[in-house]
Amino acid sequence: MTKPNQPWFVRRPMPPRAEVHKIHLIGIAGAGMGAFAGMLQAAGFEVRGSDRNVYPPMSTELSALGIPWMEGWDAAHLDWAPDLVIVGNVCRRDNPESVAAEARGIPSVSFPQAFGDLFLEDAVPVVVTGTHGKTTTTALTTCVLHHVGAAPGMLVGGVTRNFDSTFLLGGGAGAPFVVEGDEYDTAWFDKGPKFLHYRPRICILNNIEFDHADIYDTLEEIEENFDRLMDLLGPETLLLANVDDPLVMKRAARAQGRVRTYGFGPEASLRAIDVEPNAAGCAFTFIEDGLARGRVQSPLAGRHNVWNALAAIGVARSLGYSIEAAVAGLAEYRGVKKRQEEKGEARGVLVIDDYGHHPTAIDETLRALRARYPGRRLWAVYEPKSNTARRNVHQQAYAACFDAADQVLFSRPFVKDDKLTADEKLDLDQLVADLTARGRPARHRPTVDALVTLLADEAQPGDVVVFMSSSGFEGIHDKLLARLRGAV
Repeated sequence: MTKPNQPWFVRRPMPPRAEVHKIHLIGIAGAGMGAFAGMLQAAGFEVRGSDRNVYPPMSTELSALGIPWMEGWDAAHLDWAPDLVIVGNVCRRDNPESVAAEARGIPSVSFPQAFGDLFLEDAVPVVVTGTHGKTTTTALTTCVLHHVGAAPGMLVGGVTRNFDSTFLLGGGAGAPFVVEGDEYDTAWFDKGPKFLHYRPRICILNNIEFDHADIYDTLEEIEENFDRLMDLLGPETLLLANVDDPLVMKRAARAQGRVRTYGFGPEASLRAIDVEPNAAGCAFTFIEDGLARGRVQSPLAGRHNVWNALAAIGVARSLGYSIEAAVAGLAEYRGVKKRQEEKGEARGVLVIDDYGHHPTAIDETLRALRARYPGRRLWAVYEPKSNTARRNVHQQAYAACFDAADQVLFSRPFVKDDKLTADEKLDLDQLVADLTARGRPARHRPTVDALVTLLADEAQPGDVVVFMSSSGFEGIHDKLLARLRGAV
């Protein structure tokens, strides 16, 4: 977290672009870093990297791009003599590769700084921020801008189905560049959030909640960093702010540029009313500055995705494109892997993969799936793996966020060498008891294989099983489908 005696963000010496040909990424398999690796390669750089515990979809994405990556951290990984080392925030001060880069005099900068310096200087950065919905809104906004002919660039922490990629180079100088603006810290030498490096001309602020308990102690610290983002928004900028989130609107009051609101409230400049869930997503009437502009069919289900759609339309409108063109682009959106992604169906059981791990995201996802698949029994299977999920900071919120599910299953919390004390850890037994008391049948199992066995034995034709995790969940989706098909 950024402390009072630390700068907002840190810039290190960066060699001129003409002198950079070979780039090494420490932590290459992170969602953002993997996408950036692909972008660097597409821009003509020779790229390699290293990481630990690499899993799909980023491992398969890197392999498909032909980008070499090495397992673990070792000074020898720099023997290919890169011109620049990019330090991911998974890298600690004593990382052997980071230490070796400094000892050998190889310039080392953070991923956000390198991205800003190499790709955003001449573009129109569209920075998508907030606790939830960044990946979907980034991909959705890019899809809309692509449809209207704006030739957008994109960098997003997920594989978009429209472009089968995590990045687009875009049209270059003067074109919009849509980037997922993460509030997580930047590097071991820069504890400010990544989004402070992204030079926003258009900024989306979707929501603010407590998250990232491994680096933030309080919600107030998170608010402080969003305030710093607002202070970067000069007179020539536009902020698209979710009017339904009081913390967002409090931040918005600091922005010096134009502010345009979106949401369900009557005061919103871009407003959705008469929202109707349907099998294809949802429909709503779009109101712009008090005038009804017609009925919109969105391919996305859930209230949270209506906010995302309004923000994407708002970006297109701010760049001068028609409502009709923006809505047509919205209809073309095909989603992002791990966001309500249908993995397959076997024996009449539909298997879905989702990234939801914060209580609010879980609640919104389950309600969206309930609306999209009415009348079908819904299983929610959750892996408490993120740094926040393994802690008990959301113990009570987890007990209330599974109400839309018919059955709830948990894997054991991910074990990590972080020395959490017993009174800091998520109490899974208590959570199961609390859910059962609320009328939500809940159980936990010690392994993925035990979860697959339970589901294969109890799931019935017509059921929907959604796996929610911030990681690959040990391939549980494919394991269940294979078991249901009788392959194992």
